[in-house]
Amino acid sequence: MKHLLKLMDLSAKEISEILNLADQLKYERKNGISHHYLEGKTLGMIFQKSSTRTRVSFETGMFQLGGSALFLSPRDLQIGRGEPVEDTARVLSRYLDGIMIRTFAQSEVEALAEHGSIPVINGLTDYCHPCQVLADLMTIREYKGGFSGRKLCYIGDGNNMANSLIVGGIKMGMSVAIACPDGYKPDAGIMKWAEQNGSFLCTSDISAAAAGADVLYTDVWASMGQEDEAEQRKLIFKDYQINDTALASAKSDAIVLHCLPAHRGEEITAKVFEEHAAEIFDEAENRLHAQKAVMVKLMGENN
Repeated sequence: MKHLLKLMDLSAKEISEILNLADQLKYERKNGISHHYLEGKTLGMIFQKSSTRTRVSFETGMFQLGGSALFLSPRDLQIGRGEPVEDTARVLSRYLDGIMIRTFAQSEVEALAEHGSIPVINGLTDYCHPCQVLADLMTIREYKGGFSGRKLCYIGDGNNMANSLIVGGIKMGMSVAIACPDGYKPDAGIMKWAEQNGSFLCTSDISAAAAGADVLYTDVWASMGQEDEAEQRKLIFKDYQINDTALASAKSDAIVLHCLPAHRGEEITAKVFEEHAAEIFDEAENRLHAQKAVMVKLMGENN
């Protein structure tokens, strides 16, 4: 494991190792045990897309690991003024020990990894969101004790979250069902892989997708960069909501997850959100622990 570009690159064993380390780091943090595994290391954080959880969790995580983090917006970098990604990668590799990038195109993340000589972490692209799904898997394991025989149901837009949840869920042995409108399905290549490698369903029927689910998951109807489509998407996705009806199709002890920010009354009702707030905010916290595990794996002395 040299980078975290997408979950498809990782084996189930590698994902399990990250989750196990995340559990250890969470335990140490909760019990006041110092873990400066990245003493003196520096992470550069490139943000083409803004974020609350990504910035705070990575920056705090590096501090807790004994290192430091630099926030780099397009205004702070020549990449925002036309410098090729490959040149930025080679320069930053001389200064930093790792790069986290949150951007639009997956190709930009891949180019940084190809041309740089330090680990690159995908903090989000329009194609996938591996860091979030590692935190999701960590949360599912905490609440459900494991993955075997479990069913994950995602309701909403077949976006980067759906893409990564399909991969993460299938790799870890869960069955995965996606409920989305026609024309808004996840990546075709990922769905084909899922059909060939596990138990997978993509349907417009919410009740069929949610039937017997252990985990219900949703995301906003209009992601960052789709603001001009927001009103149109409200009409298209109005029925694709986690509500009492969707919960009634799932198992009685199903948990509800949301990557946040949440738009109550749209993709999830306020009632369901508050009833499952414990799971949702444990999930948000686990971004910190899962990403710390990724950074230690990639930037630690033994790697």
